[in-house]
Amino acid sequence: MKKVVAITGASNGMGFEAAKLFAANGWLVYGGARRVEKIPITPNVHALSLDVTDHSSNKVFIQTILAEAGRIDVLINNAGYGEYGPIEDIPLDNARNQFETNFFGAADLSQLVLPIMRQQESGRIINVSSIGGDVYMPLGAYYHATKAALQHWSDSLDMEVKQFGVRSITVQPGLTRSGWGDIAMSNAKKNLTAASVYTPLLDRVGGLLSTNSHAIGASSESLAALFYTAATDKRVKRRYFHSLSDRALVWLARSHPNLFKNGFEAVFKYLEKRSDKAGI
Repeated sequence: MKKVVAITGASNGMGFEAAKLFAANGWLVYGGARRVEKIPITPNVHALSLDVTDHSSNKVFIQTILAEAGRIDVLINNAGYGEYGPIEDIPLDNARNQFETNFFGAADLSQLVLPIMRQQESGRIINVSSIGGDVYMPLGAYYHATKAALQHWSDSLDMEVKQFGVRSITVQPGLTRSGWGDIAMSNAKKNLTAASVYTPLLDRVGGLLSTNSHAIGASSESLAALFYTAATDKRVKRRYFHSLSDRALVWLARSHPNLFKNGFEAVFKYLEKRSDKAGI
């Protein structure tokens, strides 16, 4: 019997590559996304329309999988985005939508799959957070808040359901070689008020994200492999990191918050000076 995985946000990036990887390894994959036409069309992949902010959509997604496959072995809560912007400027409706997508969508889908996983006496819920659940930068306050919430929620869930053979796991990617940073900064620009005093800050943060994420970030393929490890590991870990540097940054931010803050500010000032010299 093929194992069954449900993957949200399967139309691009990590979710797209994860759908292909699980299918290539013989899993029956159900990929969900709003842009259903962009989900990979390969053997073993079933593309379903999904809006994680809509309970009815989530319910149909899970019910369809159970009707066709009869079980769900792994749920990967991957759907998410960065609603960047200054706290003073960003509309709270946009901040609420960030939570609906990055946090409450995962919570809703998990509630829907837990009864079948308990009945199976097995299952894994893999919650895709970010090192941004522990580290932070300007303009990303609501994004970081959603990821921090997801991590603590996942840990609490794991303590509740482990007794039933079900595990809740967190994956924390760092910078990725993708368009994530460009989308986040596009949202930040939209969230600026007229004549905002934070425009220069946006330019600096945008330079940091676009430069580093494309130069040293992890590929979507390597992060999909990390998802697969989390889904199949015989000894389940509470956290999964792509690299030692990602793990080290999280350790620094949690263990030495002032040192992390001072270090980030020093790097940020250096980048500001370099940008000024370049006339940016």
